[in-house]
Amino acid sequence: MHDDRALLEGRLSRVLDERIRPAVYSDRVPLEITCWQAPGEPVPVAEGLAAATVPIAPGDPWGPPWGTTWFRVEGRVPEEWAGREVEALLDLGFDTRMDGFQCEGLVYRPDGSPVKGLNPNNQWVRIGAPAAGGEHVVLHVEAASNPVLLDYHPFRPTRLGDKETAGSEPLYRLGRMELAVLDREVWNLVLDLEVLGELMRELPRDSARRPELLRAISDALDVIDLQDVAATAPAARGRLAGALSSPANASAHRISAVGHAHIDSAWLWPLRETVRKVARTAANMTNLMEDAPEFVFAMSQAQQLAWIKEHRPEVYERVRAAVAAGQFVPTGGMWVESDTNMPGSEAMARQFVHGKRFFIDEFGIDNDEVWLPDTFGFAAGLPQIIKAAGSKWLLTQKISWSKTNSFPHHTFRWEGIDGTQIFTHFPPIDTYNCTMNGAEIAHAARNFKDKGAARHSLAPTGYGDGGGGTTREMVGRAARMKSLEGSPVVTWEKPADFFARAEAEYEQPPVWAGELYLELHRATLTSQAQTKQGNRRSEHLLREAELWAATAAVRAGFAYPYEDLDRLWKTVLLHQFHDILPGSSIAWVHREARATYARAAAELEEIIAGAHSALAGTGTRELLFNAAPYALHGVPAGGADVAASAAGKTVVHERADGGYVLDNGLLRVSVTEQGLIDSVYDLAAERETLAPGRPANLLQLHPDFPNMWDAWDVDKFYRNGVRDLTDADSLTAEDGGVLRIVRTFGDSRVVQRLSLPADARRVDIATEVDWHETEKFLKLAFPLDLHAERYASETQFGHFYRPTHSNTSWEAAKFEACNHRFVHVEEPGWGVGLVNDSTYGHDVTRAVRPEDGGTTITVRASLLRAPRFPDPETDQGLHRFRHALLPGASVGDAVREGYAINLPERTVRGSDGVEPLVTVSDEAVTVSAVKLADDGSGDVVVRVYESRGGRVRASLTTGFAAASAVRCDLLERALEPVTVADGSAVRLELRPFELVTLRFARG
Repeated sequence: MHDDRALLEGRLSRVLDERIRPAVYSDRVPLEITCWQAPGEPVPVAEGLAAATVPIAPGDPWGPPWGTTWFRVEGRVPEEWAGREVEALLDLGFDTRMDGFQCEGLVYRPDGSPVKGLNPNNQWVRIGAPAAGGEHVVLHVEAASNPVLLDYHPFRPTRLGDKETAGSEPLYRLGRMELAVLDREVWNLVLDLEVLGELMRELPRDSARRPELLRAISDALDVIDLQDVAATAPAARGRLAGALSSPANASAHRISAVGHAHIDSAWLWPLRETVRKVARTAANMTNLMEDAPEFVFAMSQAQQLAWIKEHRPEVYERVRAAVAAGQFVPTGGMWVESDTNMPGSEAMARQFVHGKRFFIDEFGIDNDEVWLPDTFGFAAGLPQIIKAAGSKWLLTQKISWSKTNSFPHHTFRWEGIDGTQIFTHFPPIDTYNCTMNGAEIAHAARNFKDKGAARHSLAPTGYGDGGGGTTREMVGRAARMKSLEGSPVVTWEKPADFFARAEAEYEQPPVWAGELYLELHRATLTSQAQTKQGNRRSEHLLREAELWAATAAVRAGFAYPYEDLDRLWKTVLLHQFHDILPGSSIAWVHREARATYARAAAELEEIIAGAHSALAGTGTRELLFNAAPYALHGVPAGGADVAASAAGKTVVHERADGGYVLDNGLLRVSVTEQGLIDSVYDLAAERETLAPGRPANLLQLHPDFPNMWDAWDVDKFYRNGVRDLTDADSLTAEDGGVLRIVRTFGDSRVVQRLSLPADARRVDIATEVDWHETEKFLKLAFPLDLHAERYASETQFGHFYRPTHSNTSWEAAKFEACNHRFVHVEEPGWGVGLVNDSTYGHDVTRAVRPEDGGTTITVRASLLRAPRFPDPETDQGLHRFRHALLPGASVGDAVREGYAINLPERTVRGSDGVEPLVTVSDEAVTVSAVKLADDGSGDVVVRVYESRGGRVRASLTTGFAAASAVRCDLLERALEPVTVADGSAVRLELRPFELVTLRFARG
């Protein structure tokens, strides 16, 4: 039987490839082709349609990198084709091995109305079904000649990733463009044979169904006349009908197919190209829906729908109609499919605010599901953000990419740092580009890890990234598997319907507590440092702009800039997409990102300055405006006042060996002549911070050549080689007690400034790197004399603990991890924090010292990398970082100093101090945002969270008369009333890390 099956599989494969598939289209006539190469960036549709064209023929070169060519094709349907199904076949020169990632097109009628997209596996445009015969056909194609950058392995550095360096040589040769007759019976025969042949391959050897399929397929092939496939196709299909009509078993696994086209909002193409990709795909999917009423397509990322609305309104109207009909489903409820590790608390919240609000306003849809199939791991603070946005389900697939450990569930409850649980599904099909082939479907059923307790899974189905989405062939295969013996049952279904069914079926799913760590793509926490700095700076500027604009609106009648803040938030949220903020896009994307962040910063600085001016009044007093949620230098949180004078001072002594000692009465810091810190002594605790004989402020350089995914990955073996940068070109003491250290290595130069502020238990380290290395990884190390089995990293609305050891493979896999503003390590009663202004990646290791048996915990901040793909110049140039070491710090100190380093006070000349709009009685309650309500009502919205990991009771007092207050969700929709005492005070009781949003109506 095995030999028979092998022979049949070989026979089936050859007959399909060489005889049946070529017979899907019978008669063909060529189309006349002319073209126009648009200069520069894409032009409006009307301009492309009206442009004068020149002849071009199949085989001719076309398309410089990132160019746009408008093709005009013209012909006439032969009269003798009347009554037959006629299509135009338009091949731009596709490589059918690459779905997306290459040339693409959008087809228009002469009146400018879009028809559908063109992609490697979707090259047809319907002309008549049936045709009348004699029709005059004119179509226009807006074709993008995007370079093929992704050849997977090995990755090759290329200058094609930026139009400024890509050159002008044509990339493609035009394929055939023809009118052809589609033989629908042959097309169906192909799908019949594919589905049954793939099912036969996947069935167990002892399955009784397998020989039945072997006989049916063999009989079908026997009746096919290989010289006249069309005439014998009906008979062949008749031999397969019985096998196709045998129903699925009642116990079969159930797969909810969801039409899908995962489109990265930028990656190996710039943002402007994504604008066109989403329009092509949406046109394709609405076109497919006309033929397949059962088909359901889900599209996430509100930003992408907003682009279609703005740039292709005709496509958007088709989308709106399909949404109303229930076939086109806006899903996910986020502005983009963002990274979730690095966005700060408010930014992560605003992803849902702006995404869900767009779907509600445009379509009347309030999403319950979060759709993040490709995001590189999930921070432990996310579950309560999802819940606070009014959602309750999460889908992702990316965790299946983990290289060390296989995640133990496909359906489970995910518990975040505050105890919130979210019903979560990982599709066992292990792809978000399912094509409905038998191997994928069978794998989903075999792979499903929750068998016995559950039997439903989801399959995101369609080509992504410009590959055109779901095809009619995929729909045809799914129709055959709707109830097919031996196969899982496949049904088109909306994501929300799947989740409702899966949750009802699985009443007691397992629980996974903590982050969903992806054991891959760890280097995305460091690549493209300036993009990450732009994000961090923008997040804090937005906090300042909202706080001071709201304060000035309440105190001084300042015009709150609703529209500007809305636009700027959306700009920042867009750049948190999971290939922009992680640094894994082409050079063009990051070049534009740097410019965008600079423009956003200038606008936000203008808003802040305007609010400051309105609040400070006229005068010459130097006022400090403090946007941090904690009082600093005598200035209240969220207020302004004259700074209090420092009571202490820092003394600098020269060491006999050429180094220096800094002493401010709280800490004594000793620096060697090489600029390394060899002691940080806590004078009050009478305790040394650093491990003996192990210097801090140590720059370490590693080779960095991962096995794959250059910008994405750092592999653990990078640690096998390290160069400690211990030699200093110079060490000098500058005014103000600042030590300046200069180092050179390779082609790079580092300038550091160390200082010990008066009255502060903090060592400040400013690092400037002129970076010109290749395939290297730069770290900044602090070996600490601590014994601790875990450490804390800040995440959204709190912090998360990770082990310092590597007892199991799960812990060992976390050799590079994410933090926001701080990392904190603590023994009972004494700890050390490391805060930063712009870095995210770090590692923490634990080692026992053989000389004394003590434990060294080494905390290292990741500063820079130098991968060559997809941007061959990644991070080359000048970078500035700020860190601060906090000896004797509690986690609360780390929270406070983390905000302080990211929100430095601003000096403004004026006459009057400013009372805060909000004060909180307990520092464990941290104010995350103060703003006016988005609806323009003038209400004041305040968001707070418990930041230390304990329960707390506190009073929140407004600096204005509050007529009433409600607790609300992230979208500022009322949940329940809150008692306001004496017109200004609200009593809070918060669980560990609980976030609360309050909305106050002013009296």
